Amino acid sequence: MKELSLNILDIAQNSITAEADLVEITLDETDTELTLSIKDNGFGMSPEFLASVHDPFSTTRTTRKVGLGIPLLKLAAEQTGGGIELTSTQRSVDPENCGTEIRAFFHKDHLDFTPIGDVISTVTTLLQGFPEVDYVFIHRMRENGAEKTVALDTRDMRTILGDDVPLNDPSVLLWVRQMLEEQYAQ
Repeated sequence: MKELSLNILDIAQNSITAEADLVEITLDETDTELTLSIKDNGFGMSPEFLASVHDPFSTTRTTRKVGLGIPLLKLAAEQTGGGIELTSTQRSVDPENCGTEIRAFFHKDHLDFTPIGDVISTVTTLLQGFPEVDYVFIHRMRENGAEKTVALDTRDMRTILGDDVPLNDPSVLLWVRQMLEEQYAQ
């Protein structure tokens, strides 16, 4: 994929397919490194499937016989000298602490580092397509001793908006986009 934001979208959609109602997306960035974490509370993966998930021909999809999300993210990370870690707990094993987390590590100063891309559009696309899911988005940037954090938590938004205003309402999506743009601009 040309941008990590597209990997984020793909893996978050996998989380939603796994019946997650909370998806946490975290970008931790320094001058030279980036850690991407996507964590969900979905039904999790069996140890057997978790061991094979790096294989593009291992997928739970019924629409096609390949699953490229994790293998492509792994390739993007490894091309920079980084890698990925996957952990998963099945709902049948631990209903209170189930879900999957993928962490990808990148060296930003490597020639093959894939740009982060348009994460604002990724977040708003997720809200638009799956408004029933809660999202926590955090992007921490630490450069030259300065730190900036861009954050969004839809659970807070639901508290303010109440049950009458869906998160995919056009005015809410516009507000989310503008709020994230303002945080990035500061």
